[in-house]
Amino acid sequence: MRRLPLFLAFAFTVMADPVSSVAYAVESALRGLDGDLASLVPTMAAIIAIIAIVSATYHELIGHFPSGGGGPEGAAKAFGEGWAFIPLGALLVDFTLTVAVSCAAAASALIAYVPDLEPARTPIGLALVAIVAVGVLLGRFGRVAFAIATVLFIALALGVIAVGAFADPVAAGTHHAGAGTPLLGAAALGSTLLAIPLGMALATGVEAPSNAIAQLPQLEDSDRRRFGRYTLWMMVGIVGTLTIGLAAVAVHQGSGLPPKDSTLLAEIARDALGGGTGFALFQVASALLLLSAAASSYLAGSGVLKALAALGPDGQGLVSKRFGHINRYLVPEWGVALVLAAAAILVAGGGREQHLVGFYAVAVFASFLAATIGCARISYLAGRRAALALNIVGAFLVAAVLAVNVTRVDGLIALFVSGAVAFYLWRVWVSHGRPGGVAAAEVS
Repeated sequence: MRRLPLFLAFAFTVMADPVSSVAYAVESALRGLDGDLASLVPTMAAIIAIIAIVSATYHELIGHFPSGGGGPEGAAKAFGEGWAFIPLGALLVDFTLTVAVSCAAAASALIAYVPDLEPARTPIGLALVAIVAVGVLLGRFGRVAFAIATVLFIALALGVIAVGAFADPVAAGTHHAGAGTPLLGAAALGSTLLAIPLGMALATGVEAPSNAIAQLPQLEDSDRRRFGRYTLWMMVGIVGTLTIGLAAVAVHQGSGLPPKDSTLLAEIARDALGGGTGFALFQVASALLLLSAAASSYLAGSGVLKALAALGPDGQGLVSKRFGHINRYLVPEWGVALVLAAAAILVAGGGREQHLVGFYAVAVFASFLAATIGCARISYLAGRRAALALNIVGAFLVAAVLAVNVTRVDGLIALFVSGAVAFYLWRVWVSHGRPGGVAAAEVS
Protein backbone atom coordinates (compact mmCIF):
# COMPACT_ATOMS: atom_id res chain seq x y z
CA MET A 1 0.00 0.00 0.00
CA ARG A 2 2.90 2.35 0.68
CA ARG A 3 3.87 2.16 -2.98
CA LEU A 4 0.37 2.58 -4.41
CA PRO A 5 0.74 6.37 -5.01
CA LEU A 6 4.09 5.76 -6.76
CA PHE A 7 2.57 3.02 -8.90
CA LEU A 8 -0.43 5.12 -9.93
CA ALA A 9 1.78 8.09 -10.80
CA PHE A 10 4.09 5.82 -12.80
CA ALA A 11 1.26 3.97 -14.56
CA PHE A 12 -0.75 6.99 -15.68
CA THR A 13 2.40 8.82 -16.78
CA VAL A 14 3.45 5.90 -18.98
CA MET A 15 -0.06 5.59 -20.42
CA ALA A 16 -0.20 9.08 -21.93
CA ASP A 17 0.91 7.91 -25.39
CA PRO A 18 -1.32 4.83 -25.89
CA VAL A 19 -4.39 6.42 -24.28
CA SER A 20 -4.00 9.53 -26.45
CA SER A 21 -4.08 7.37 -29.59
CA VAL A 22 -7.75 6.64 -28.90
CA ALA A 23 -8.37 10.22 -30.08
CA TYR A 24 -7.61 9.32 -33.71
CA ALA A 25 -7.22 5.52 -34.07
CA VAL A 26 -10.95 4.70 -34.07
CA GLU A 27 -11.52 7.28 -36.80
CA SER A 28 -8.56 5.93 -38.77
CA ALA A 29 -10.06 2.46 -38.72
CA LEU A 30 -13.47 3.80 -39.77
CA ARG A 31 -11.84 5.60 -42.69
CA GLY A 32 -10.12 2.37 -43.64
CA LEU A 33 -13.58 0.78 -43.62
CA ASP A 34 -14.88 3.54 -45.92
CA GLY A 35 -17.31 4.60 -43.21
CA ASP A 36 -18.86 1.14 -42.76
CA LEU A 37 -20.13 1.35 -39.19
CA ALA A 38 -21.28 -2.27 -39.24
CA SER A 39 -17.63 -3.39 -39.31
CA LEU A 40 -16.27 -0.88 -36.78
CA VAL A 41 -16.73 -2.74 -33.48
CA PRO A 42 -15.47 -6.12 -34.83
CA THR A 43 -12.46 -4.36 -36.35
CA MET A 44 -11.56 -2.55 -33.13
CA ALA A 45 -12.07 -5.77 -31.15
CA ALA A 46 -9.62 -7.56 -33.47
CA ILE A 47 -7.12 -4.74 -33.00
CA ILE A 48 -7.36 -4.92 -29.19
CA ALA A 49 -6.92 -8.71 -29.35
CA ILE A 50 -3.72 -8.33 -31.39
CA ILE A 51 -2.44 -5.69 -28.98
CA ALA A 52 -3.12 -8.05 -26.05
CA ILE A 53 -1.13 -10.84 -27.72
CA VAL A 54 1.79 -8.49 -28.43
CA SER A 55 1.55 -7.23 -24.85
CA ALA A 56 2.06 -10.80 -23.64
CA THR A 57 5.51 -10.70 -25.24
CA TYR A 58 6.33 -7.46 -23.43
CA HIS A 59 5.05 -9.05 -20.20
CA GLU A 60 7.79 -11.65 -20.69
CA LEU A 61 10.41 -9.06 -21.63
CA ILE A 62 9.71 -7.16 -18.42
CA GLY A 63 10.37 -10.41 -16.57
CA HIS A 64 13.63 -11.02 -18.43
CA PHE A 65 14.85 -7.42 -18.15
CA PRO A 66 13.56 -5.80 -14.94
CA SER A 67 16.05 -2.98 -15.34
CA GLY A 68 14.39 -1.94 -18.60
CA GLY A 69 15.20 -2.47 -22.24
CA GLY A 70 12.24 -4.23 -23.77
CA GLY A 71 12.52 -5.00 -27.46
CA PRO A 72 16.15 -3.91 -28.01
CA GLU A 73 17.34 -6.01 -25.05
CA GLY A 74 15.30 -8.99 -26.26
CA ALA A 75 16.67 -8.80 -29.80
CA ALA A 76 20.23 -8.36 -28.49
CA LYS A 77 20.06 -11.31 -26.09
CA ALA A 78 18.51 -13.58 -28.72
CA PHE A 79 20.63 -12.76 -31.77
CA GLY A 80 23.47 -10.45 -30.76
CA GLU A 81 23.74 -6.77 -29.95
CA GLY A 82 23.76 -5.62 -33.57
CA TRP A 83 20.14 -6.74 -33.94
CA ALA A 84 19.07 -4.18 -31.35
CA PHE A 85 19.34 -1.51 -34.06
CA ILE A 86 16.17 -2.80 -35.74
CA PRO A 87 13.86 -1.85 -32.86
CA LEU A 88 15.98 1.22 -32.01
CA GLY A 89 15.72 2.60 -35.55
CA ALA A 90 11.99 1.89 -35.64
CA LEU A 91 11.40 3.54 -32.28
CA LEU A 92 13.34 6.69 -33.24
CA VAL A 93 11.02 7.07 -36.23
CA ASP A 94 8.01 6.22 -34.06
CA PHE A 95 8.88 8.91 -31.48
CA THR A 96 9.09 11.53 -34.23
CA LEU A 97 5.79 10.43 -35.75
CA THR A 98 4.16 10.50 -32.32
CA VAL A 99 5.08 14.17 -31.96
CA ALA A 100 3.74 14.99 -35.41
CA VAL A 101 0.53 12.96 -35.15
CA SER A 102 -0.21 14.08 -31.59
CA CYS A 103 0.23 17.79 -32.35
CA ALA A 104 -1.81 17.50 -35.55
CA ALA A 105 -4.55 15.69 -33.59
CA ALA A 106 -4.45 18.36 -30.87
CA ALA A 107 -4.97 20.97 -33.58
CA SER A 108 -7.94 18.95 -34.85
CA ALA A 109 -9.40 18.85 -31.34
CA LEU A 110 -9.23 22.64 -31.11
CA ILE A 111 -10.65 23.11 -34.61
CA ALA A 112 -13.55 20.75 -33.84
CA TYR A 113 -14.59 23.17 -31.09
CA VAL A 114 -13.85 26.32 -33.13
CA PRO A 115 -14.47 25.33 -36.79
CA ASP A 116 -13.52 28.82 -38.02
CA LEU A 117 -9.89 27.84 -37.31
CA GLU A 118 -9.93 25.19 -40.07
CA PRO A 119 -8.05 27.37 -42.65
CA ALA A 120 -5.22 27.73 -40.12
CA ARG A 121 -4.92 23.98 -39.41
CA THR A 122 -1.30 23.58 -40.55
CA PRO A 123 0.00 26.74 -38.82
CA ILE A 124 -1.75 25.67 -35.60
CA GLY A 125 -0.20 22.20 -35.83
CA LEU A 126 3.26 23.69 -36.42
CA ALA A 127 2.80 26.11 -33.53
CA LEU A 128 1.89 23.24 -31.21
CA VAL A 129 4.96 21.25 -32.31
CA ALA A 130 7.12 24.25 -31.41
CA ILE A 131 5.29 25.10 -28.16
CA VAL A 132 5.64 21.55 -26.83
CA ALA A 133 9.34 21.53 -27.75
CA VAL A 134 9.90 24.79 -25.86
CA GLY A 135 7.95 23.45 -22.90
CA VAL A 136 10.13 20.32 -22.85
CA LEU A 137 13.35 22.35 -23.10
CA LEU A 138 12.23 24.54 -20.19
CA GLY A 139 11.25 21.55 -18.10
CA ARG A 140 7.60 22.61 -18.04
CA PHE A 141 6.20 19.24 -19.12
CA GLY A 142 6.65 17.07 -16.05
CA ARG A 143 5.54 13.55 -15.27
CA VAL A 144 2.80 14.78 -12.94
CA ALA A 145 1.27 16.78 -15.81
CA PHE A 146 1.29 13.67 -18.01
CA ALA A 147 -0.49 11.65 -15.32
CA ILE A 148 -3.10 14.35 -14.64
CA ALA A 149 -3.87 14.79 -18.35
CA THR A 150 -4.26 11.02 -18.76
CA VAL A 151 -6.59 10.60 -15.78
CA LEU A 152 -8.70 13.60 -16.81
CA PHE A 153 -9.17 12.30 -20.36
CA ILE A 154 -10.00 8.77 -19.18
CA ALA A 155 -12.63 10.08 -16.75
CA LEU A 156 -14.25 12.34 -19.34
CA ALA A 157 -14.14 9.68 -22.08
CA LEU A 158 -15.86 7.19 -19.78
CA GLY A 159 -18.48 9.85 -19.11
CA VAL A 160 -19.02 10.37 -22.84
CA ILE A 161 -19.42 6.61 -23.31
CA ALA A 162 -21.89 6.33 -20.44
CA VAL A 163 -24.02 9.26 -21.64
CA GLY A 164 -23.72 8.39 -25.34
CA ALA A 165 -24.81 4.81 -24.80
CA PHE A 166 -28.25 6.04 -23.70
CA ALA A 167 -28.57 9.01 -26.07
CA ASP A 168 -31.24 9.00 -28.76
CA PRO A 169 -29.35 8.30 -32.03
CA VAL A 170 -31.73 10.53 -33.96
CA ALA A 171 -32.06 13.44 -31.54
CA ALA A 172 -28.52 13.43 -30.19
CA GLY A 173 -26.96 15.39 -33.02
CA THR A 174 -26.92 16.11 -36.74
CA HIS A 175 -24.28 13.79 -38.12
CA HIS A 176 -26.05 10.41 -38.21
CA ALA A 177 -25.33 8.79 -41.54
CA GLY A 178 -25.53 5.31 -40.01
CA ALA A 179 -28.15 5.67 -37.29
CA GLY A 180 -29.76 2.34 -36.54
CA THR A 181 -26.75 0.26 -37.62
CA PRO A 182 -26.54 -3.01 -35.61
CA LEU A 183 -23.79 -2.90 -32.99
CA LEU A 184 -22.32 -6.20 -34.19
CA GLY A 185 -23.12 -6.25 -37.87
CA ALA A 186 -21.58 -8.59 -40.42
CA ALA A 187 -18.07 -7.24 -40.89
CA ALA A 188 -16.65 -7.29 -44.42
CA LEU A 189 -13.46 -9.36 -44.14
CA GLY A 190 -11.51 -7.59 -46.88
CA SER A 191 -12.15 -4.07 -45.64
CA THR A 192 -11.53 -5.15 -42.04
CA LEU A 193 -8.10 -6.56 -42.93
CA LEU A 194 -7.18 -3.31 -44.67
CA ALA A 195 -8.49 -1.16 -41.80
CA ILE A 196 -6.69 -3.03 -39.01
CA PRO A 197 -3.23 -1.60 -39.81
CA LEU A 198 -4.64 1.94 -39.65
CA GLY A 199 -6.38 1.30 -36.34
CA MET A 200 -3.13 -0.18 -35.05
CA ALA A 201 -2.08 3.35 -34.15
CA LEU A 202 -3.56 2.23 -30.82
CA ALA A 203 -0.56 -0.07 -30.35
CA THR A 204 1.97 2.71 -30.04
CA GLY A 205 3.20 2.88 -26.48
CA VAL A 206 2.83 -0.85 -25.76
CA GLU A 207 6.60 -1.02 -25.26
CA ALA A 208 6.61 1.96 -22.87
CA PRO A 209 6.26 0.07 -19.55
CA SER A 210 9.16 -2.26 -20.40
CA ASN A 211 11.40 0.78 -20.87
CA ALA A 212 9.98 3.11 -18.23
CA ILE A 213 10.76 0.72 -15.35
CA ALA A 214 14.38 1.78 -15.78
CA GLN A 215 13.31 5.10 -14.23
CA LEU A 216 12.57 3.33 -10.92
CA PRO A 217 16.08 2.58 -9.61
CA GLN A 218 14.85 2.90 -6.01
CA LEU A 219 12.87 -0.34 -6.39
CA GLU A 220 14.04 -3.94 -6.34
CA ASP A 221 13.85 -6.02 -9.52
CA SER A 222 10.73 -7.83 -8.27
CA ASP A 223 8.93 -4.52 -7.67
CA ARG A 224 9.94 -3.14 -11.04
CA ARG A 225 8.56 -6.29 -12.66
CA ARG A 226 5.27 -5.82 -10.85
CA PHE A 227 5.07 -2.12 -11.71
CA GLY A 228 5.83 -2.79 -15.37
CA ARG A 229 3.48 -5.72 -15.76
CA TYR A 230 0.57 -4.19 -13.85
CA THR A 231 0.95 -0.98 -15.86
CA LEU A 232 1.08 -2.92 -19.14
CA TRP A 233 -2.15 -4.80 -18.52
CA MET A 234 -3.94 -1.86 -16.95
CA MET A 235 -3.03 0.09 -20.08
CA VAL A 236 -4.40 -2.65 -22.35
CA GLY A 237 -7.59 -2.76 -20.28
CA ILE A 238 -8.13 1.01 -20.31
CA VAL A 239 -7.30 1.47 -23.99
CA GLY A 240 -9.46 -1.53 -24.88
CA THR A 241 -12.40 -0.26 -22.83
CA LEU A 242 -12.23 3.25 -24.26
CA THR A 243 -11.78 1.99 -27.81
CA ILE A 244 -14.64 -0.52 -27.81
CA GLY A 245 -16.84 1.85 -25.82
CA LEU A 246 -16.34 4.78 -28.18
CA ALA A 247 -16.73 2.57 -31.25
CA ALA A 248 -19.98 1.17 -29.86
CA VAL A 249 -21.29 4.67 -29.12
CA ALA A 250 -20.34 5.77 -32.65
CA VAL A 251 -22.38 2.88 -34.05
CA HIS A 252 -25.28 3.55 -31.68
CA GLN A 253 -25.33 7.23 -32.60
CA GLY A 254 -24.66 6.58 -36.28
CA SER A 255 -21.80 9.06 -36.11
CA GLY A 256 -20.17 8.07 -39.41
CA LEU A 257 -17.20 9.88 -40.94
CA PRO A 258 -16.88 13.43 -39.58
CA PRO A 259 -16.78 16.64 -41.64
CA LYS A 260 -13.36 18.09 -42.45
CA ASP A 261 -13.50 20.59 -39.58
CA SER A 262 -14.16 17.93 -36.94
CA THR A 263 -13.12 14.46 -35.76
CA LEU A 264 -15.02 11.29 -34.99
CA LEU A 265 -14.17 11.63 -31.30
CA ALA A 266 -15.44 15.21 -31.26
CA GLU A 267 -18.69 14.21 -32.99
CA ILE A 268 -19.26 11.42 -30.46
CA ALA A 269 -18.63 13.84 -27.57
CA ARG A 270 -20.74 16.60 -29.10
CA ASP A 271 -23.68 14.25 -29.55
CA ALA A 272 -23.34 12.92 -26.02
CA LEU A 273 -22.61 16.18 -24.18
CA GLY A 274 -24.09 18.84 -26.43
CA GLY A 275 -22.05 21.81 -27.57
CA GLY A 276 -21.65 23.53 -24.23
CA THR A 277 -19.16 23.53 -21.37
CA GLY A 278 -18.92 19.74 -21.13
CA PHE A 279 -17.95 19.44 -24.78
CA ALA A 280 -15.42 22.27 -24.45
CA LEU A 281 -13.83 20.60 -21.42
CA PHE A 282 -13.61 17.28 -23.26
CA GLN A 283 -11.89 18.87 -26.26
CA VAL A 284 -9.41 20.69 -24.00
CA ALA A 285 -8.67 17.46 -22.13
CA SER A 286 -8.13 15.64 -25.44
CA ALA A 287 -5.72 18.32 -26.65
CA LEU A 288 -3.78 18.36 -23.38
CA LEU A 289 -3.38 14.58 -23.40
CA LEU A 290 -2.20 14.62 -27.00
CA LEU A 291 0.35 17.34 -26.21
CA SER A 292 1.51 15.33 -23.20
CA ALA A 293 2.10 12.35 -25.49
CA ALA A 294 4.10 14.60 -27.82
CA ALA A 295 6.19 15.88 -24.91
CA SER A 296 6.85 12.33 -23.73
CA SER A 297 8.09 11.38 -27.21
CA TYR A 298 10.33 14.46 -27.39
CA LEU A 299 11.99 13.27 -24.18
CA ALA A 300 12.20 9.64 -25.31
CA GLY A 301 13.64 10.42 -28.75
CA SER A 302 16.19 12.92 -27.48
CA GLY A 303 17.11 10.48 -24.69
CA VAL A 304 17.95 7.72 -27.18
CA LEU A 305 20.08 10.13 -29.23
CA LYS A 306 21.87 11.23 -26.06
CA ALA A 307 22.68 7.60 -25.22
CA LEU A 308 23.90 6.90 -28.76
CA ALA A 309 26.12 10.00 -28.63
CA ALA A 310 27.99 8.58 -25.63
CA LEU A 311 28.21 4.95 -26.77
CA GLY A 312 31.62 3.31 -26.69
CA PRO A 313 34.50 3.15 -24.21
CA ASP A 314 36.10 6.31 -25.57
CA GLY A 315 32.77 8.14 -25.77
CA GLN A 316 33.08 8.80 -29.50
CA GLY A 317 29.44 7.86 -29.98
CA LEU A 318 27.37 6.70 -32.94
CA VAL A 319 25.90 10.15 -33.55
CA SER A 320 27.31 13.64 -33.13
CA LYS A 321 28.45 14.52 -29.61
CA ARG A 322 26.18 17.55 -29.64
CA PHE A 323 23.24 15.18 -29.11
CA GLY A 324 24.77 14.37 -25.75
CA HIS A 325 24.64 17.98 -24.53
CA ILE A 326 21.98 18.77 -21.94
CA ASN A 327 20.64 22.16 -20.89
CA ARG A 328 20.17 23.49 -17.36
CA TYR A 329 16.95 21.48 -17.08
CA LEU A 330 18.83 18.25 -17.99
CA VAL A 331 17.10 17.99 -21.36
CA PRO A 332 19.15 16.97 -24.46
CA GLU A 333 18.53 20.14 -26.44
CA TRP A 334 19.97 19.04 -29.78
CA GLY A 335 17.92 15.86 -29.74
CA VAL A 336 14.75 17.85 -29.09
CA ALA A 337 15.71 20.20 -31.94
CA LEU A 338 16.15 17.30 -34.37
CA VAL A 339 12.80 15.74 -33.45
CA LEU A 340 11.20 19.20 -33.71
CA ALA A 341 12.55 19.72 -37.23
CA ALA A 342 11.46 16.28 -38.45
CA ALA A 343 8.00 16.53 -36.84
CA ALA A 344 7.48 20.01 -38.28
CA ILE A 345 8.25 18.73 -41.78
CA LEU A 346 5.69 15.95 -41.33
CA VAL A 347 2.99 18.31 -40.05
CA ALA A 348 3.69 20.82 -42.81
CA GLY A 349 3.43 18.09 -45.42
CA GLY A 350 0.52 16.12 -43.95
CA GLY A 351 -1.57 18.77 -42.23
CA ARG A 352 -4.01 16.63 -40.26
CA GLU A 353 -3.40 13.51 -38.21
CA GLN A 354 -5.47 11.24 -40.45
CA HIS A 355 -3.02 11.88 -43.29
CA LEU A 356 -0.11 10.87 -41.05
CA VAL A 357 -1.56 7.78 -39.39
CA GLY A 358 -0.75 5.68 -42.45
CA PHE A 359 2.94 6.14 -41.65
CA TYR A 360 2.49 5.79 -37.94
CA ALA A 361 1.81 2.18 -36.97
CA VAL A 362 4.44 0.81 -39.35
CA ALA A 363 7.54 1.86 -37.45
CA VAL A 364 6.38 0.57 -34.08
CA PHE A 365 5.34 -2.74 -35.63
CA ALA A 366 8.86 -3.20 -37.01
CA SER A 367 10.00 -2.89 -33.40
CA PHE A 368 7.29 -5.34 -32.28
CA LEU A 369 8.46 -7.89 -34.86
CA ALA A 370 12.04 -7.76 -33.57
CA ALA A 371 10.77 -8.03 -29.98
CA THR A 372 8.43 -10.98 -30.59
CA ILE A 373 10.99 -12.95 -32.63
CA GLY A 374 13.72 -12.23 -30.09
CA CYS A 375 11.48 -13.26 -27.22
CA ALA A 376 10.51 -16.43 -29.10
CA ARG A 377 14.16 -17.45 -29.33
CA ILE A 378 14.69 -16.71 -25.63
CA SER A 379 11.64 -18.85 -24.79
CA TYR A 380 12.92 -21.64 -27.06
CA LEU A 381 16.37 -21.68 -25.44
CA ALA A 382 14.74 -21.71 -21.99
CA GLY A 383 12.46 -24.61 -22.97
CA ARG A 384 9.30 -22.63 -22.23
CA ARG A 385 6.93 -24.14 -24.79
CA ALA A 386 3.77 -22.24 -23.88
CA ALA A 387 5.60 -18.92 -23.99
CA LEU A 388 7.23 -19.91 -27.29
CA ALA A 389 3.84 -20.70 -28.84
CA LEU A 390 2.46 -17.33 -27.74
CA ASN A 391 5.54 -15.51 -29.06
CA ILE A 392 5.21 -17.24 -32.42
CA VAL A 393 1.54 -16.29 -32.68
CA GLY A 394 2.47 -12.70 -31.80
CA ALA A 395 5.26 -12.62 -34.39
CA PHE A 396 2.92 -14.01 -37.05
CA LEU A 397 0.23 -11.40 -36.34
CA VAL A 398 2.75 -8.55 -36.28
CA ALA A 399 4.28 -9.76 -39.56
CA ALA A 400 0.80 -9.96 -41.11
CA VAL A 401 0.03 -6.36 -40.09
CA LEU A 402 3.37 -5.23 -41.52
CA ALA A 403 2.70 -7.10 -44.76
CA VAL A 404 -0.62 -5.29 -45.20
CA ASN A 405 1.04 -1.99 -44.31
CA VAL A 406 3.64 -2.25 -47.06
CA THR A 407 0.90 -2.56 -49.67
CA ARG A 408 0.38 1.18 -49.10
CA VAL A 409 2.88 3.79 -50.23
CA ASP A 410 2.95 5.59 -46.87
CA GLY A 411 3.52 2.30 -45.04
CA LEU A 412 6.34 1.37 -47.39
CA ILE A 413 7.98 4.76 -46.89
CA ALA A 414 7.79 4.49 -43.11
CA LEU A 415 9.30 0.99 -43.14
CA PHE A 416 12.08 2.12 -45.49
CA VAL A 417 12.96 5.10 -43.29
CA SER A 418 13.01 2.91 -40.16
CA GLY A 419 15.29 0.43 -41.91
CA ALA A 420 17.54 3.19 -43.21
CA VAL A 421 17.99 4.67 -39.72
CA ALA A 422 18.75 1.22 -38.27
CA PHE A 423 21.22 0.40 -41.06
CA TYR A 424 23.03 3.72 -40.71
CA LEU A 425 23.46 3.30 -36.97
CA TRP A 426 24.59 -0.30 -37.43
CA ARG A 427 27.25 0.70 -39.99
CA VAL A 428 28.61 3.40 -37.68
CA TRP A 429 28.58 0.91 -34.80
CA VAL A 430 30.58 -1.61 -36.84
CA SER A 431 33.07 1.04 -37.95
CA HIS A 432 33.61 2.02 -34.30
CA GLY A 433 34.48 -1.50 -33.27
CA ARG A 434 31.03 -2.69 -32.12
CA PRO A 435 30.99 -1.01 -28.69
CA GLY A 436 28.65 -2.44 -26.06
CA GLY A 437 25.58 -0.80 -24.61
CA VAL A 438 23.44 -0.57 -27.75
CA ALA A 439 20.53 -2.53 -26.31
CA ALA A 440 20.36 -0.24 -23.27
CA ALA A 441 20.29 2.98 -25.32
CA GLU A 442 16.53 3.34 -25.05
CA VAL A 443 16.59 3.37 -21.25
CA SER A 444 19.77 5.39 -20.68
